[in-house]
Amino acid sequence: MKRIFAVAAALLAAATLTAQTAQAGSRHHFDNRLKVVALGTGAAATAGYFAINKWHWKWQDGIFPGQWGAIAATTIGCAAVSPMIGTVVVHRPLTQREGHVLIGSCIVPIIGGYLVNAAYDAHPEWEPQPVRAKHWKKRKKK
Repeated sequence: MKRIFAVAAALLAAATLTAQTAQAGSRHHFDNRLKVVALGTGAAATAGYFAINKWHWKWQDGIFPGQWGAIAATTIGCAAVSPMIGTVVVHRPLTQREGHVLIGSCIVPIIGGYLVNAAYDAHPEWEPQPVRAKHWKKRKKK
């Protein structure tokens, strides 16, 4: 019974960390659908890890290349797939910032995306500047 309460408390803490905060005056809008993508791909990667381990909590020796190999494989898979799913969900190409936030959420679960977002806020020069179309002047014929 204590284990169920501990798991429920951990899930509640994780859910509160993914809740949206107020961002008055912020010029960067992060689509809420991408938060769901990050949560879903992270859960799928975790399920993949447990599936590799035959659904045991403790690591079973002799399965896969080892526990760290399974962790690396599921993390790399999550980092590769989450930007693809995010692009499909929002029906547009992701910005560099959005892609990095999704990948950060795979590498460090729950808080990784917030850390990457904070790093982008601290360094605005990382964001690519929009390219403006060049307007050519017509030359007069002589």
